[in-house]
Amino acid sequence: MATNLQIEDRLITQAVKLGRHRTKKEAVTQALTDYIHHLEQENVISLFGSVDYAHGYDYKKQRARS
Repeated sequence: MATNLQIEDRLITQAVKLGRHRTKKEAVTQALTDYIHHLEQENVISLFGSVDYAHGYDYKKQRARS
């Protein structure tokens, strides 16, 4: 899907240089991928402390062979 973006030349040039990308497209794709991963991590972090677990659960018992 073709998309036209107005990105500051200074930003895209710096991203290409620092990321050692061959093209502007590679730099933008990597930036979006990193942004998505960051947001997904924030969603997972928000779950910490909100999951209930059974205090009496013995995970080693599940490993025991019959």
